[in-house]
Amino acid sequence: MAKGKELEARLQRTEQQLGLFQKISRFMVRDLSLSDVLQGIVSLVVEFTQCDSCLVYLHDGEDLVLCASNTPHPSTIGKLRMKSNEGLTGWVARERRLLAISREAYKDARFKNFGSELPEDSYEAFLSAPVIARNRVVGVINVQHRLPHQHTGSEMEVLTTVGEQVGCVLLLARMSPQALESANHVELVLSSGPVAMKQ
Repeated sequence: MAKGKELEARLQRTEQQLGLFQKISRFMVRDLSLSDVLQGIVSLVVEFTQCDSCLVYLHDGEDLVLCASNTPHPSTIGKLRMKSNEGLTGWVARERRLLAISREAYKDARFKNFGSELPEDSYEAFLSAPVIARNRVVGVINVQHRLPHQHTGSEMEVLTTVGEQVGCVLLLARMSPQALESANHVELVLSSGPVAMKQ
C-alpha cells in the first residue's frame, strides 16, 4: 500500500514537472517582451517550488545584473550588479554548476550581502543553476526559501532545465520576426554542424 502511494506521489510530481516545462515552452513561442517572458518564468518556478524568492541574473560584460524577480524590487531590476567573482551567484556562473544549500546560506564563505537592497540575503535555503545558451553561461537563476529547506533531486533537475530553457529564450529574443520569417530553416539545418559547438 505504501509503495503504491509513493509511486502515485512520484507520478504526480513528474506530471507537475512536465506541466511546468510545457508552460515555459508556451512563453518561448508567444510574442511577448523578454522582460514579460522572464517574469512569467519566474512566477512559474515560484509556483512549482513553493519558494519565497526567485531571481534571474544575466551577464553584462563581467557583471551579473538582476533582470527578473518575483518580489517587488523595482529599484533593483536592471540596477543591482555584482561581479562574476562575487557571492554564491557568481560562483555558480564561474563554475557552471548547480549549488544547493539547505540552511544558513548567508554563512557560506562565498556569500555576498547586499544589505537592505535584497531581503533575500537573510533567507536560509538557496538553490541556484546557471543559465546556459549555446554551451555558454549567460546568467544564473536562484530560488530561495526563508526557512531551511532540503532540496530534492527533482527540484535540482527542474532548476537546471529551466536554466537551459531561459538560455533558449535569450537566443530566440535576439532574432527579429523578419529574420525568422525569411530564414530558410531547411538550409540552416542541412548546412550546420553540431549546435552546441557553433559560436
